[in-house]
Amino acid sequence: MSSASAHSTAARWSAEFLGTFVLVFGGCGTAVFAAQVLDAEAGVNRGVGFLGVALAFGLTVLVMAYAVGHVSGGHFNPAVTLGTALAGRTKWSDVGPYLVVQILGATVAGAVLLAVASGKEGFSAAESGFATNGYGERSPDGYSLLSVLIIEVVLTAVFLYVILGATDRRAPAGFGPLAIGLSLTLIHLISIPVSNTSVNPARSLGVAWFAGGEALGQVWLFLVAPLVGAAIAGLTYQLLFPDRTTVNADIAGHEAHDATA
Repeated sequence: MSSASAHSTAARWSAEFLGTFVLVFGGCGTAVFAAQVLDAEAGVNRGVGFLGVALAFGLTVLVMAYAVGHVSGGHFNPAVTLGTALAGRTKWSDVGPYLVVQILGATVAGAVLLAVASGKEGFSAAESGFATNGYGERSPDGYSLLSVLIIEVVLTAVFLYVILGATDRRAPAGFGPLAIGLSLTLIHLISIPVSNTSVNPARSLGVAWFAGGEALGQVWLFLVAPLVGAAIAGLTYQLLFPDRTTVNADIAGHEAHDATA
């Protein structure tokens, strides 16, 4: 999740589009197609369940961060773009375009998922939920708006702390995508029953467009809460984990200047 300044604008936008597309197609696709596959004869679910969905989201981020993260910084998430910008890791001039291509990538993924899912007789995106996020009756286990708001803010902040820490120049090189992918898996394991896990406004919008009025009526929470959580982490990371080597270098520079004055 570097600044990726060596790559062209078109390449960076393409990487963010592709990465977000794969994230939504892989994660939400697993939720739509594979989470619950009932065997009528055996009377059991042969699908992957919550654990499989959590792994799918984590794996999509991991593989795409390794595949194109060096091109764009590997955000695939408007909350990540905002948080890294506030932390000084992303140029503000990139924020608007990244948000646009991320939402486009997620929306195209949602449209492709709908096209595939509609091939099964009787499928309804609105009735199935279509991997959308929600609170109250639309929460997988019936959690309230406040519960969902809290968990989305907290877990997005945690996600950004992991991203900022794993990509810090002081961190072991090359392991950032692994830590980030595993953290997203953990986040889903915690919060799928609560909110169906967003921590990503593009992921939420990408499927909500196609799931009817109830899904769109609640999607505002999954735009606001992740951005708030990301802002908290972006604004506080350097305060909590200051780079002492930079501070010490500044002190040494001032002392050298004073000695020659």
